[in-house]
Amino acid sequence: MTTFVLVPGAGGAAWYWHRVVPLLTAAGHEAVALDLPADDPASGLPEYARAVSLAVGSRPDVVIVAQSLGGFSATQAAASGEHTGLRGLVFVNAMIPEPGETAGDWWDHVDHEAAVRSAAEAGGWPVDLDPDAHFLHDVPPEVLASGADHQRDEVDAVFAAPCAFTEWPPITIRVVTGRDDRFFPVAFQQCVARKRLGIEPDVLPGGHLIALSRPAELADYLVAV
Repeated sequence: MTTFVLVPGAGGAAWYWHRVVPLLTAAGHEAVALDLPADDPASGLPEYARAVSLAVGSRPDVVIVAQSLGGFSATQAAASGEHTGLRGLVFVNAMIPEPGETAGDWWDHVDHEAAVRSAAEAGGWPVDLDPDAHFLHDVPPEVLASGADHQRDEVDAVFAAPCAFTEWPPITIRVVTGRDDRFFPVAFQQCVARKRLGIEPDVLPGGHLIALSRPAELADYLVAV
């Protein structure tokens, strides 16, 4: 049995993974979806990474799965050297940090704005950031409605602290890229993964919020990791 520690993106809501968790458990695995203190000004990357580490604990067979902003806290936890049972890290439409980089600086370092603009102009959706166009376009309406009570704003603290690691841990690292992601376009994610990890992403159907729009495909992928 593998334990999947599921790290959410901005907003920090464990609810983000609610469609994936039952699929992983039905396949005979354990799934731990984290709630992070996204709206707490006193909590930043160190606190997020610590929450991930506590969830991993001393479990013997663990894969950390990180969505979007969760890539920073997952990386810091995975590279801490605390977890002998950690065997994998999966970035899912996630920010892939470099050692010492802050989440605030990441955007300019990877030229995110230009990538979003280019994809929008080619695809015909708005260039300016719009939640419906960039995040929610492929999420079923009933799923969106069920998430209204789980939304939290992400405070700025998490974007300020450097990602405290010096090298990638000796575990299996994979990157999942949503074919229909408009916030982190597929070509952009492929470029970042190649440059920063030297690996080719696995492309799955779905937009940025793939765990909400395509839970079965994502769960099947994770079970096979």
